[in-house]
Amino acid sequence: MTEETRKPATIEDVAKLAGVSIATVSRAIRNPEKVAESTRKKVTAAIARTGYTANAMAQNLRMKRSKMVMVMAPSIADPNFPTILIGLEKVANERGYGVLIGNTEGEIALEEGHMRFLSTGMADGLVLLTGHVPVAGGPHATPAQLPPTVAVGRPIETEDLAYVGVDDVAASKMATEYLVSLGHRRIVYVTGGPGNIVSEHRERGYRLGLAEYSEPLESWSIDGDTSSEGGRAAVERLFIKDTLPTAFFCFNDNTAIGVISALRLRGYRVPEDFSVIGFDDIPFASHITPALTTIRQPRSLIGERAMTFLLDGLETREQPRQTELLHGDLVVRESCGPAPASGHALNREP
Repeated sequence: MTEETRKPATIEDVAKLAGVSIATVSRAIRNPEKVAESTRKKVTAAIARTGYTANAMAQNLRMKRSKMVMVMAPSIADPNFPTILIGLEKVANERGYGVLIGNTEGEIALEEGHMRFLSTGMADGLVLLTGHVPVAGGPHATPAQLPPTVAVGRPIETEDLAYVGVDDVAASKMATEYLVSLGHRRIVYVTGGPGNIVSEHRERGYRLGLAEYSEPLESWSIDGDTSSEGGRAAVERLFIKDTLPTAFFCFNDNTAIGVISALRLRGYRVPEDFSVIGFDDIPFASHITPALTTIRQPRSLIGERAMTFLLDGLETREQPRQTELLHGDLVVRESCGPAPASGHALNREP
């Protein structure tokens, strides 16, 4: 019999090949998390051998379910994105879902296009890494117009949406306390730019870290823009002031890398003259000179927890409402050291 005349595979064919009941095959397709892993593997293998996958997809369409989730990200070039995606896909695959990526690059037209795609029913749920409710038919979009949605990495505080991310306040407080423990009394926070809610949370943690000490500690902030160039520019603006810090706590690792570069171009040494600490622990952080002390985000776990919230919401057909803040870890490398003697950082010539 040729491929053209071969009878399409049925659920009975899958059940017979897998050695299970038809009901078990149906359950493995519709609710894989409710089927033992060994059984699920046998059913998956039988589907692949019989070619029943297309039939299973048709069944999902009849049920008005695509078994797909869209992940909307501002940029897939963000070094935090790949590991979060690994966590998202791990749980999605375990529960029989696929993942689509909608890269927006901050462009409204791209965001609108992704939302039009969602409106066709080609994805059942949405993971937002953008930090805002996407454009959906106009400027007054609300979560009520969205499928079940979870925000990741950047909270959407104006809306009642589930959120999973690192505890930015607690982690930044820990980073600041580490600098204080090294004797630093003049610590500047290089922000992620005006209006950045994550940066505001990290600045709050920074100020809490300073406030817990009885002796007066000097604090101030200067704007960056999340990029290494923003870090370099922040250093240049600082050097026109009369007072310099002895340590920099930076919004993220990219900013910290820019700060280190600018200091070295001026002839300063890190950490002998200035200490620098970042946030995120991107892959490059351990490969620069000096290796960057930073806060490590549990990115894969963040992805896993977010997808769990989302798929649980899909089962109940309700918007997920949970919020989970995960612990960040201080990773001590080479870019932080004891505070220099008074005035030391001011005396070195570029």
